[in-house]
Amino acid sequence: MLPAGIRAMTRLRRLLPAFLVVLCFGMTAAAEEVWQTLPPTPTRPVAEVEGKAPVNGVEIYYAEYGAGQPVILLHGGLGNSDYWGDLIPALAPHYRVMVMDSRGHGRSTRDAQPYGYDLMASDVVGLMDYLKLDKADIVGWSDGAIIGLDIAMNHPDRIGRLFSFAANSTVDGLKPDVLKNPTFAAYSERAGAEYRKNSPTPDEYEAFLNQIGAMWASQPNWTEPDLARIRTPVLIVDGEHDEAIRREHTEMLAKEVPGAQLQILPGVSHFAMLQNPGEFNAAVLKFLAG
Repeated sequence: MLPAGIRAMTRLRRLLPAFLVVLCFGMTAAAEEVWQTLPPTPTRPVAEVEGKAPVNGVEIYYAEYGAGQPVILLHGGLGNSDYWGDLIPALAPHYRVMVMDSRGHGRSTRDAQPYGYDLMASDVVGLMDYLKLDKADIVGWSDGAIIGLDIAMNHPDRIGRLFSFAANSTVDGLKPDVLKNPTFAAYSERAGAEYRKNSPTPDEYEAFLNQIGAMWASQPNWTEPDLARIRTPVLIVDGEHDEAIRREHTEMLAKEVPGAQLQILPGVSHFAMLQNPGEFNAAVLKFLAG
């Protein structure tokens, strides 16, 4: 039998590799929190139905999943419908889920019309007309959430409930240094690569950026009376560490939209659906269930 001291040393040597793994993991987690990461773009499930709809002079790509109450998912600026790859499987067993690529984004085309949220909201309504949908709930992220608010204001009979994640109602709602944020820089770089992969005009990313950038410089620009027109049930949501939207602006939105609720998702940022899809999906499902 080994002496007690040798036995203790042997146990320590056996435990040392596991201890080092835990230590290194803890150091990495401390150095880079989940909200500071940009996880990969999800793989979107194979669509049950997909196509391109002629709307307002462009072709809007759309895809459908499941059956039941219609829910339309609207992605953020520079993104595309693939970003909903983790939410679609959670919703499709309960709802008829539709995703679309906004004009000029993803697989959709664009034209020379100046970008504007009113125009992009009318694109959604135009797609609904094409699909013969009288009304749908909407889940929107960033630009998609702003488009959802626009629909609630200007097309109130076409929207049921609105899950509005990371929206702003004026340009003052944005943090001034957002473009210097490393997560946003990584997202912009990724968006360029995805544009070149998916777009019918893969060599025109810079022209696309110039068009949509002109909109971001001045829109949205809604007043409190504008927001007060909304009668749709709305959940105003954001991540605890959003790099783009000021927290006080999010709280103002929840206050000014009649009857709106406020939810802040902990430990995530502007990219919550990638960073913690389980938490994000649960919030969407709970709200849509009413």
